[in-house]
Amino acid sequence: MTASERLLAALRALLAHFSTLGPMAWLINFTLTFAVTAIAFGAGRLARRLALVGAHRLPGPADAERTVRAHRLARLAGWCAQAIANLAAILIIADIWSINLLAWTTTPAGGQVLAGLLRLALLLVAAVGAFELVGLAIGRMMGQFAERADEPRRRAQIATLSPLLRGITQTAIVIVATLMALSELGVKIGPLLAGAGVVGVALGFGAQTLVKDFLTGIFLIVEDIVSVGDIVRIGDSGGLVEQMTLRTIRLRDFDGTVHVFPYSEAQVLHNLTKSFSYYVFDLQVSYGSDLDAALSIMKRVGARLKSDPDFADKILEPIEVVGVDNLADSGVVLKARIKTLPLQQWSVGREYNRRIKLAFDEAGVEIPFPHMKIVMPERQIAELAGAKVN
Repeated sequence: MTASERLLAALRALLAHFSTLGPMAWLINFTLTFAVTAIAFGAGRLARRLALVGAHRLPGPADAERTVRAHRLARLAGWCAQAIANLAAILIIADIWSINLLAWTTTPAGGQVLAGLLRLALLLVAAVGAFELVGLAIGRMMGQFAERADEPRRRAQIATLSPLLRGITQTAIVIVATLMALSELGVKIGPLLAGAGVVGVALGFGAQTLVKDFLTGIFLIVEDIVSVGDIVRIGDSGGLVEQMTLRTIRLRDFDGTVHVFPYSEAQVLHNLTKSFSYYVFDLQVSYGSDLDAALSIMKRVGARLKSDPDFADKILEPIEVVGVDNLADSGVVLKARIKTLPLQQWSVGREYNRRIKLAFDEAGVEIPFPHMKIVMPERQIAELAGAKVN
């Protein structure tokens, strides 16, 4: 008997069975079917909620990464629970209508299919578990290393390396799990690996920029040129280093704009916050002001700012007043700088600017502003004067 003949025979037997059911049996079966379907749907929703609550209670720092991991685990657990509930509902509903769906599992082909599905399910659970456990273990291990680091710079470097190491390890787990799943489905992975090697060599020649991005990023991190949390400038853009991936560096600007640069395009990188920082002042005073008094006021304001408890920990050295730097069109430029901790130069500089403005006003030192002087030819002056006399 062919497969189509077996299918037609099964359909005829099913129709014959349905024709023997009375109205009360139809009503009871439909009621039970609706109840089982509702219970399966509700059980799936409840399982997703419980999985989300349980995922949020997983160990680890309360950060954005934990939130993403919790939602990912909750979705996966919810899908698995919903699939199990749906399968159970299908079997129960089939039993209600006297349909034996498990009969095919007693055949050799059905047993092999069922065993293969079970192995694939176990492989999926093991791969997901390894994926999440490795990510959690690397995060906690790198977090402990960062806590033990004495220098803030070393902690920033560890924070930069952590997502890179986690990404490489989890990618390897995904590749191994995919190959095992293909092998379970009967695909011979030996020729596949050989073909992948050839394709990898071809891609290596054709995607040299990607390789360059990867190697440049590794050297930037290993040589401690830049780390997550630094303020850097690349080309005409700058901002806080928010994330460093295997291929790109992402900067968050002051207005919230995200600038993404491949490492190969970050050939000239200006790090404004490595180890320490300077805030440089270019203050203008009028040509009629007492320059010695202005320089003395700048030193005095800098000393008071360094002795302020709110700024003492941010300033590393006393203010360095260089002196007269330029004779500009509107006034004399006085240059100075303050050495601060990384990322603190702007708060210190803003406070110093506020205090120096008040000190200059109190001492009568004039801060010039741009102005324009109109000089008319003598002939036009004489004509205007004659016109006024007439």
